[in-house]
Amino acid sequence: MINIKINDLDFLVRENISVLEACKYVGITIPRFCYHEMLSVSGNCRMCLVEIEKTPKPVSSCTLPVSNEMKIYVDTPLVKKARENVVETLLLNHPLDCPICDQGGECDLQDQTKLFGTDYSRFFLNKRSVEDKNCGPLIKTIMTRCIHCTRCVRFGSEIAGIDYLGTLNRGVSTEIGGYISKMFNSEISGNVIDLCPVGALTSMPYAFKTRPWELRSNETIDLTDSLGSNIYVNFKDSEILRILPKNNNEINESIISDKARFSYDSVKNQRIQKIFEKSNKKSFNSINWHDFLKKINSLIISNNKIEILINDELELKSAELLKKLTFLYDNITVKTISNINSKNSYTNWNNSKVADIKKSRKFCFLISTNVRIESAILNTKIRSKTISELFNVVSLGQKFNSSFSIDCLNLSLNKFLSIFEANNKTSAFLISSQNPLICIGDNVEKRFLGNFSINDFLKKIAPTKILISIKKASNTVGLEYLKIQNLNNKHLNETSTIFAINLEDNIFLRKLLLKTKSNIFWFNTHGSSIAKNANYIIPLSNEFESEEIFVNLEGRPQKTLKTLSGGNDIRNIKSIISTLYPKIKNKNDFNFLEEIIEQPNKFKTIKNILSTKNVFNIEYLKRLNYVHKYPLKSILENFYNSNRSTKNSLIMTKCSQLINKNFNNFTAN
Repeated sequence: MINIKINDLDFLVRENISVLEACKYVGITIPRFCYHEMLSVSGNCRMCLVEIEKTPKPVSSCTLPVSNEMKIYVDTPLVKKARENVVETLLLNHPLDCPICDQGGECDLQDQTKLFGTDYSRFFLNKRSVEDKNCGPLIKTIMTRCIHCTRCVRFGSEIAGIDYLGTLNRGVSTEIGGYISKMFNSEISGNVIDLCPVGALTSMPYAFKTRPWELRSNETIDLTDSLGSNIYVNFKDSEILRILPKNNNEINESIISDKARFSYDSVKNQRIQKIFEKSNKKSFNSINWHDFLKKINSLIISNNKIEILINDELELKSAELLKKLTFLYDNITVKTISNINSKNSYTNWNNSKVADIKKSRKFCFLISTNVRIESAILNTKIRSKTISELFNVVSLGQKFNSSFSIDCLNLSLNKFLSIFEANNKTSAFLISSQNPLICIGDNVEKRFLGNFSINDFLKKIAPTKILISIKKASNTVGLEYLKIQNLNNKHLNETSTIFAINLEDNIFLRKLLLKTKSNIFWFNTHGSSIAKNANYIIPLSNEFESEEIFVNLEGRPQKTLKTLSGGNDIRNIKSIISTLYPKIKNKNDFNFLEEIIEQPNKFKTIKNILSTKNVFNIEYLKRLNYVHKYPLKSILENFYNSNRSTKNSLIMTKCSQLINKNFNNFTAN
């Protein structure tokens, strides 16, 4: 710690920080435009000027490091006049369009002009105009408003890993733009909207919708991936208008993915609003909840075999109540179509946290995962570590377009297992490395037969590892805790009734349900081609219309908060089961959920039932060689089309179409 004086007051601050950071830590706010905590220092806006004793002129506080016994003055007449001149310079070419600007009311330039600017200008010539740039369907550009703070440029090159934006020309002709007109191809491109201090980069879906003071805000979590980023939902009346990141240093810090930010339009697209019963092969009639619940109750007590199909997007409490329902009735079974790893002895509760990535030493292993698509925020944390220190990343699986430098080993499952037999350089490299970061894709565990768990095995051979198992959906870990079993197709042929709850319409599900002779009850938020062939269509609430609990990839339970009311006929699974069987909540045969939420430390010691001696026996390897020969690959291929909500989002569909187009650089069509 060193001693400095700010406005003749003594303060103790840390060494090796800037004057701006020192003032921020002691509670003194210094205006800035180009400085941001996540980005490198550029010092080109000059708004953060302060006066230092024995210096002839003001200096920028963001570039000047503190020194012992330094005397700093932040509000002298010289500093105030310097800031006034800086604001006047920034406004020379800035358009006077605040009434129509989407940044109005949240604009740093507006606020600082009010505080530090003047009511006149010495500039009487025509203002310069700049051509707007095409950044795709997510970001709206009005580059005449740009003040050249270069936050967007530094974000793209340092965090996103995409050198899309840059500075063009020099002097008064300087402008920010892309060298080639195309989409800003990054999974976190929307964060430049939050970084831009003026209205040069704004949200295109939010354009001209409303003013920020008309919005209401609510805190919730993102369910488009398994990380569970914290977000703010801004809504007006019964419509969500935008989603912003909520700062959480343990999970997503202050950035979110484009799926989390822009897929909110799926709330109203193709939504099911009423209960429908099929009257003939083509038409449906609407019925009320009273008649429908009678039908459900009669089905359950009739001893007809009922198969309840769920996936790993279903929230934790509803999955628990469905499991309790199987204890009440022998004719009901609950299965998941997501092939979760519920049979393994190892649970994810003991896994390392996302914040532990900073503790990792020199090496990172990506096992069958394209971390850029499967978890965009986790990818930025690994990239940040690779560019800030010596950190080698090795990918064991098919090559993918990474935003940082990686060494790729395209392996089959057998060759991958041979790494851990300790007879080659890679296995010795893994075992001997201290605190390696290992990221395992959701596709790995589905390859193994029997009770073998790669998580168990890695825990034995590398006990000091930082292991993060990247899941595809928002509640995969929750269903693993509840031990929901995977679906067996033979069981499906023997059932008379199928309850399809919250399932994503895909090719696999169509093969299962479109050919079956069973009665199908489609419980979902959205319609689909399967819903047209169902006997009953029942509307469910989404993550913005109810309070639910989800467990993210690090085993952290998080709760969504209710933002919208939903329709009159829209309910969730919890309310449906509780209405039918009000005493089921108090049934003590299955109280695992309360133990998870209230006593997470109870699961610190879970015994492994596997021994290393019989893992690689000859018969096991022969079975693997017979079943799994193809290389390891990621479970996702399209970032914008990954789950039920993104598939029903028009914004995400437009992005997916643009990404799939081949871009030929400087070639004729």
